[in-house]
Amino acid sequence: MSSAASAGKGLPRAVEAAAAAACLAAAAPFLLLAAAAIVATTGDSPLFRQRRVGRNGRLFRLVKLRTMRKTAGAEVTAGGDERVTRVGRLLRRTKVDELPELWNILRGDMAWVGPRPEVPRYVDGEDPRWRAVLAARPGLTDPVTLRLRNEEELLAGIAGDREAFYRDHLQPWKLRGYADYLARRTWRTDLTVLRDTVRAVLRPGTAPPPTVDDVLAEGLQTRRFER
Repeated sequence: MSSAASAGKGLPRAVEAAAAAACLAAAAPFLLLAAAAIVATTGDSPLFRQRRVGRNGRLFRLVKLRTMRKTAGAEVTAGGDERVTRVGRLLRRTKVDELPELWNILRGDMAWVGPRPEVPRYVDGEDPRWRAVLAARPGLTDPVTLRLRNEEELLAGIAGDREAFYRDHLQPWKLRGYADYLARRTWRTDLTVLRDTVRAVLRPGTAPPPTVDDVLAEGLQTRRFER
């Protein structure tokens, strides 16, 4: 089954919207507390909005809790980034900063499960890998995100150009994983991913994340296969 054909094989849209609304209501107290902490420690807006590329290349505004100071810097974030605030580190570690994305799910910009939405700078609409991935709505979580929960620490271990490593190695690694999942996706696999996401948040370290060598090795194998 092609990724384009499987793009609509996830959870029904009505179910996703209803679940997003219910979870937003349940998360409201946590969001209000987090927002108050952000305002108190930074004096800035608690919400962070960023353009991302959605289904079929349509741009939308991703909404998250603010975890970084408004300063210039790379669009990829590595562990130890000085732009991340003290409150922000806690929010990122617990994934509470992602809760406002439930609003994007409710609006239809995103799904519960799907490839993570990328910033326009790193999306090549002429690349067939990207066209396949963009056939599906981006998601709050997916198997690649679960496995790559150490992304910031992994990037922090790169001594050279981190953006170049992300663009040339890590992003192609992600695209392969996204395509693999979309090729076998069903509503049942989406439920399994959501279950595993809850488990990963509550019990970090249940499965070993990839290392830099893993990413480079898998990329080399894929290039050999494609030849």
